Amino acid sequence: MSILLTGATGYIGSSVLPRLLEEGHTVTALVRDDAKAEAVRAAGATAVVGDATDAALVARLAAESDGVIHLASASDVDPGFVAAVLEGLGESGKPFVHTGGIWTYGSNADIAEDSPVAPPALTSWRGASEAVVLGASGARGMVVVPSIVYGRGAGLARLIVDAPRGEGVAPALRLIGDGTQHWATVHVDDLATLYVLALENGEAGAVYIGASGANPTVRELGELAARAADVAGGVQEETVEETSARLGSGLAEALLLDQQARGSKARIDLGWEPNGPALADEIAAGSYAPETARA
Repeated sequence: MSILLTGATGYIGSSVLPRLLEEGHTVTALVRDDAKAEAVRAAGATAVVGDATDAALVARLAAESDGVIHLASASDVDPGFVAAVLEGLGESGKPFVHTGGIWTYGSNADIAEDSPVAPPALTSWRGASEAVVLGASGARGMVVVPSIVYGRGAGLARLIVDAPRGEGVAPALRLIGDGTQHWATVHVDDLATLYVLALENGEAGAVYIGASGANPTVRELGELAARAADVAGGVQEETVEETSARLGSGLAEALLLDQQARGSKARIDLGWEPNGPALADEIAAGSYAPETARA
């Protein structure tokens, strides 16, 4: 299949692109500049330099493709991009895999695809475009919902391992809030596999949560990070107000959500088998060494 891909050089896209190629697909990546185009070509794909908000370009590229994966999701991109893709795909029945986000479900101890939604302000914009994709009549629209993505020493886990340390004889690593909140997690390479499986085999109107089933607390991750970095004082709680002041109120609200998910639907319906190392194991093993230590 010839696939139109956005976000090919981003954190998730850098795993999705090679996965698509490994599965025998050809890829046309819509990128914003020549440097990204060069990286895409080096990986073995075709690059088109343009803007995801260029409706005519997006519609043409979608029409020329056998399917679309949209990773470069953003509030100022999605409404126009989704409409242009669906125009380009027409009544073809071709797959269109859109990107959602686990925060949409709010705090929940067992998130499933049909759980009630309660998005924080930071991601409240997602729902409208997702509904358009899932309700598409001419294309096979689906939404993949990444949980907190980790792997390769990158992702939001860096906010834990690179958190400020206190001063004095026994400095302590600052937690995000009190650290009792769980994070639903998924390794970036496992998530890439899910995107490809959804493209190839997913059902029209389906939502697939990308979650490994490992849901550590922020305190557990922080204690592992402190131990791996030999931070003598361990971890130190923050108030909600302190976390909001440090990270911004919007991001803090999202990171303080208490979320757990198993990703069962993707396993059952698509045969997805996440097998990447757990985030806790990666932090303990040192692959998330603080930036100062890695420099």
